[in-house]
Amino acid sequence: MEFSELKSQFESLDAVVLGVSPDSVASHQKFIEKRNLSIELLSDPDHKILQTYGAWGKKKMYGKEYEGVIRSTVVIDPNGVVRLSWPKAKAKGHADEVLAELKKIAG
Repeated sequence: MEFSELKSQFESLDAVVLGVSPDSVASHQKFIEKRNLSIELLSDPDHKILQTYGAWGKKKMYGKEYEGVIRSTVVIDPNGVVRLSWPKAKAKGHADEVLAELKKIAG
């Protein structure tokens, strides 16, 4: 939700914010409507994108290991080069942190 709230500031830096999860397009649409999101969510049911950027892997809950989405943020420049990465991003305040780093890059 924080990324949606700051969308115009990201756009002022020519940044595009996308979310990726293995959920279906229909599920994403419901989530977007429920949370009133303004960013796009991409469906990656085969985990190809998630695995490429280290956002899919082993997790632990209640002593059990399983594979799932690892909340991550990756900043990719217009040439396709990864400029910044947060491999275990926290939700609260993270959008502000990413925005601040983008402003540094933009100069």
